Amino acid sequence: MASLRKLKKDIDFLVEEIVSDSYLTIYFHPEKKDSVVEIMQKAVSLRNDLYQRANNPVEKNNPHLVRKHYMQIRLDMMNGVDQLFTDLSEVNK
Repeated sequence: MASLRKLKKDIDFLVEEIVSDSYLTIYFHPEKKDSVVEIMQKAVSLRNDLYQRANNPVEKNNPHLVRKHYMQIRLDMMNGVDQLFTDLSEVNK
């Protein structure tokens, strides 16, 4: 299992990628600023939710449940980031 530190770095990296791509979209398409800002807010909300879940595992006494908890966080992270990139691509069309 990867460390909590690595998980948090992955979360930060992926959210930073969404935010930086959003800034580029705003730069090249200023008329789409409102929808892009909404995507950025969703990205920050996703980051905060994932951090909160990572810092507070459900059951600390049962390592098997903790492992499942962190696997679910990683799965939710990938699905959430994928959805945000999809939304950003739709705005760029």
